[in-house]
Amino acid sequence: MTTQVFVGIDVSKAMLDVCVLPTGEAFRVSNSAAGIAELAGKLQPLSPERVVMEATGGYEKEAAFTLYLAGLKVCVVNPRQVKSFAKADGQLAKTDRIDAGTIAKFGERMRPEVREIVGEELSELDVLVTRRRQLVQIITAEKNRMATSAASMRPRIQAHIDWMEQEIKTITQTLEEAIGKSPVWQEQVALYTTMPGIGDKTAHSLIAELPELEALLPKKVTALVGVAAYARDSGVFKGQRRISGGRASVRCALYMATLSAIRWNPVIKAHYTQLRARGKPFKVAMIACLRKLLVILSAMARTRMPWNPTFAATV
Repeated sequence: MTTQVFVGIDVSKAMLDVCVLPTGEAFRVSNSAAGIAELAGKLQPLSPERVVMEATGGYEKEAAFTLYLAGLKVCVVNPRQVKSFAKADGQLAKTDRIDAGTIAKFGERMRPEVREIVGEELSELDVLVTRRRQLVQIITAEKNRMATSAASMRPRIQAHIDWMEQEIKTITQTLEEAIGKSPVWQEQVALYTTMPGIGDKTAHSLIAELPELEALLPKKVTALVGVAAYARDSGVFKGQRRISGGRASVRCALYMATLSAIRWNPVIKAHYTQLRARGKPFKVAMIACLRKLLVILSAMARTRMPWNPTFAATV
């Protein structure tokens, strides 16, 4: 029987610490094009069952994409999962080398799902969507700051706001040009925006930050976004269901879309009205409506069916 190989990679800005199981071989390469190419050359002959690394805010992207193109089974996992696994395994010490070993052991024991890594074009779209969202957040902060700033500083703050608003327009134009070059993305935007409450910006976020939308079933996609309500019961105690984890950026975009949908989307509006009539708090009703909106979008993406109230009511 062939021994299966599992690789754990601890990612930092400058370095990649690598551990190979079951041999326990450990080594380090730079987190650069040359270092990643060297890593791919070492791992390809091993044909590992999993190459596992944590999501680290972007430092892992080049390595993950390069190893994926090299034909390796790459898994980018939530750091919280690895941290919980380390605690359960009794691993208290922490160094980059130890962390790489823990990640490799996590891959061996838990067998995380191997998902297709997004291509360079989709990654660039993600960068643009993320930057636009960051600028919107900074503008909000600057406008809040304006009210309490000294009069002498307000023209400078306003100039900063004006510059960022122009930058948002430029980024939006670049986004639209990128989507215009792809018939697939154009079709997705046209499909998603048939639903009342979903505009171009939300559609862009779904394409860039939730490419799995059309491939996953409702339970998985709601868990991925972080709007699945988890039970907290023990014995006779019945705890309040809560959402946890997931892709916060997608959740925020869909929350704003849900605010619009509870006014203009007949299916979501009826669901919201029913929940509020049953005494559900505003936030609970909103998350339930967001979850329903996401499930409908997922069904639309899978079937390629534009918005249809009759169909949506049955989802």
